[in-house]
Amino acid sequence: MEIIAPSILAADFTRLGEQIAACETAGADWIHVDVMDGHFVPNLTMGPFIVEACRRATSLPIDVHLMVSNPGQLLEPFARAGASHLTVHVEVCEDLPGTLKTIESLGCLAGVTLNPDTPAERLRPALPLAGLVLVMTVDPGYSGQEFMPEVLSKVVEVRRMLDEAGSTAWLEVDGGISSATIPQVREAGAKAFVAGQAIFRHPAGIAAGIRSLRESRKGPGG
Repeated sequence: MEIIAPSILAADFTRLGEQIAACETAGADWIHVDVMDGHFVPNLTMGPFIVEACRRATSLPIDVHLMVSNPGQLLEPFARAGASHLTVHVEVCEDLPGTLKTIESLGCLAGVTLNPDTPAERLRPALPLAGLVLVMTVDPGYSGQEFMPEVLSKVVEVRRMLDEAGSTAWLEVDGGISSATIPQVREAGAKAFVAGQAIFRHPAGIAAGIRSLRESRKGPGG
């Protein structure tokens, strides 16, 4: 099974509930929420109230990516708001295993991620505890950035690390994912794909965007 997770960072927030419902109808698997604090990354985005709104709008899992400097203070509020997954950055967690255990204790899938310049080896202490590993394929902070092909080797490395550890964690990618790039990250070993512009800004609409990703995901020869 492979996952398509529309990122609402690219959605029209004047019609957010409607657009989330359209994603669910079109066969999306998760709804991805990018939380940015204006400190760890330059942009400032959504708080728990947006997750609460998403939870009311859909029955799909809500995949929350915490791009924040103080994730420990935000885990419980986002879990209470209805997050299904909580993903934290290795760059800011002094006790990464402890943070992942806390996420699990809150009833959420525990995720860990790293920026493009961070070595994959930093993930190793988290692998026995992570249910999801996210590899950023852009520098986090803004929607609509171009995919960084140099990160593909890191996706391959993380896939190998997960397999060697016997982990069943989802390997997720986020950043510049489109019908042109999804075959590359799939070939590298990713199983979950976050896409924003390719879905919400598709000229033929949300359903066509999701369909395009699913069809292109197969790559040449199916």
